[in-house]
Amino acid sequence: MKLKKENLSNFAFIVLLALLLFTPVGFHARVLVSRLFSFSPSELNEEEQFTLSNYNWELSTVNGETFDFKDTKGKVVLVNFWATWCSPCVAEMPSLHELYTDYHDQIEFVMVANDDPEKVKLFFNSKHYDFPTYFERTARPTVLSADHIPTTFIIDRTGKIVVEKTGAANWNSIATRDLLENLIAR
Repeated sequence: MKLKKENLSNFAFIVLLALLLFTPVGFHARVLVSRLFSFSPSELNEEEQFTLSNYNWELSTVNGETFDFKDTKGKVVLVNFWATWCSPCVAEMPSLHELYTDYHDQIEFVMVANDDPEKVKLFFNSKHYDFPTYFERTARPTVLSADHIPTTFIIDRTGKIVVEKTGAANWNSIATRDLLENLIAR
């Protein structure tokens, strides 16, 4: 039986689709596409901003140590919900890490993983990331609800959520740095 040119191209398309959907090649392709289409997040309009009034949220570190979110009250905070299996999450990690490298002593970074701690350790070791990552022990404050990952919030010193971004973003942008500098100076 001879294969027709049309059948051969259909077969090639199915193989390519299977590669993109079901193999690590596809995961890396989705990460690349997410990076290409990641833009700087913008500040919420005043009427869209909510105030975080409840800081009751207990987290744990990769090593099982307790972290009380109440300790972030009065600080500028970046909260990011992510996972190692999430391609948009992985896509934005380099820009978040660059931001962390420059601002970790001025801003509280709360990276909340929806993942297995061992996978997070392996992922961080392979990428040489050193920002703190946490796992939820108790329910998060309602205003920090995230139906999708990645979702990132930037909270000012008064508890006002000034940025809420779902999906991959370029966090190491001039606009984000300007916003953070402004929030730090207040």
